[in-house]
Parts: sequence; structure tokens; C-alpha cells
Amino acid sequence: MMMEHQGDPNISLPTPISPTGSSNGPGTASRASSVVVDPTIYPGGSRSLASISLHAFCLGTSLSTGLFGTIYLVYSGQRIWRLTEFIATLSLFHFLEFFTTARWNTSNAKVSSYLLLSNGAAYLTAHVSAIIEIIVTSLFFPELQDLYSNKYTIGLGLLLVIGGQTIRSIAMAQAGVSFNHIPAKSKKNDHVLVTWGLYSYFRHPSYFGYFFFAIGTQILVGNKICSFAYLVVLWFFFKDRIQSMSLPLCCLHGIVSLTLCLQMRRKIWSSSLVLIIFC
Repeated sequence: MMMEHQGDPNISLPTPISPTGSSNGPGTASRASSVVVDPTIYPGGSRSLASISLHAFCLGTSLSTGLFGTIYLVYSGQRIWRLTEFIATLSLFHFLEFFTTARWNTSNAKVSSYLLLSNGAAYLTAHVSAIIEIIVTSLFFPELQDLYSNKYTIGLGLLLVIGGQTIRSIAMAQAGVSFNHIPAKSKKNDHVLVTWGLYSYFRHPSYFGYFFFAIGTQILVGNKICSFAYLVVLWFFFKDRIQSMSLPLCCLHGIVSLTLCLQMRRKIWSSSLVLIIFC
């Protein structure tokens, strides 16, 4: 027996089964009519299950293709392994952004949580620039690439990528429902000021992690120009964002004590480590 979804006559849902195994009996109709389905999970919605599954499939495909391609190209002695490695790293990053949100901040998990198309033109430009530098230096200027890329820089880049990603994912998990990809302007009932775990050392450990992750991706593939560009652009971006968030963060969580606000501000500034050099 099927019932029609209240919002769409073309969509049907199974009628709830009674504890005895029968779908008939008093109250069945009222229970069935009380079923509410979030309309945003349908195609075109912000939580579209079709879109979420398609994103996951595409990222999984690019990740596995990138990994196997990197292994093959490395053993073949071809410099272009840096391109497939970069694609694999980005694929894993974007998958983890959604997975971590869905696992520890379920109510806020949306298609946009993948951050594939919601980071703006500057984000896309940065990655396109990195890909261009990889291709140009690998195919046309291998000697120039060798001046900056060796087993030590590759090891350092890998360490920064793994470490940065780990810190960011842990920070998102520890913040749980209080984490937002976009800085909150109003406080929800379930939001709390997280001060434990990584947040006892840094006010914004997710920024801290991404800062080193992003720079690590460029050191790993031997991009000299983009390594410097990422460092400068991200430093100023996070520095401005972190400092501009200090007072609003205190107000958002009702921190009126001057002492607590100063403690918060010190943590906020220290969130940036290398950012903290000038803070």
C-alpha cells in the first residue's frame, strides 16, 4: 500500500508498518498522513540526495584515478605525476569536507558542504593557476622544476598536506554543530563556544589546518610561484578574517567579561601561527 507525498502528487512513500506487521488498522491513516519529508532532498534542493550521491561518485572516481595515475607515472619516471597527485589531493579534501560535516554536523550537511562551487572565483583561479604551473614546468621547464622540487620538499609537502588536513577535519568534528563554513552572524540554540580539544590551543584550528594544507599541496608538486602566492594570499585572507571575527565572536556567545574577551582575542590571534608572526 502506498500513500502520496503531501507536497508532490507524483511521489509516493511506503505506509508505516504497525508493530504487528500489518499496515492496516485504526490510526494507520493518521500515522501515514503525519509523515513529513524534507523537500530539499529532492532534485534541485540544497540537500538533494541525487546531487550528493553524484558529487561523491565523481570525487571518488577522480580520487582513485588520480592515485593510480600518480603511482603509474612515478614508476614510469614521468614528471606529470604531480598533476594527478594534485587532483587526487583536492578530491579527497572536498570529499572530507562533506563527510565530516555529514558525520558531526548532520543538520547542516548540504550539497554546498563539498565546497566545490561555493568558494568563489578566487578559489577556482588559485587551483587553475596551480595546474597550469604543474603542466608548464613539468613539460617545458624540467630544469627549473628541479631547482625547487626534490625528495625533501616532496616529503615536507606531504607532511603539511596530511597534517593540515588532519587538523582541519578534527577541528570540524570537535566543533560539531557549532561549525560553519560561512561565519555565523546569529547564534542558534545548539551553538556553543568550543574551548576544548584543538580549540584550547587555537581559536580557529580549521583555518590553521587549511593554511598549511594548501601551502603543502604546492610544495609537494614543486610549484614555486604558486607556493609563494598561496602563502601571501592565504596569510592576508585569514589574518583579516580572524581579526575581524574576534569581537563579533564574543558578542555572539554573550561573552561580556573583558578578561574573557582578551583571552579569546589572544587565542584568535594565535590561531594563525605563521599568521601570528605579525599579530
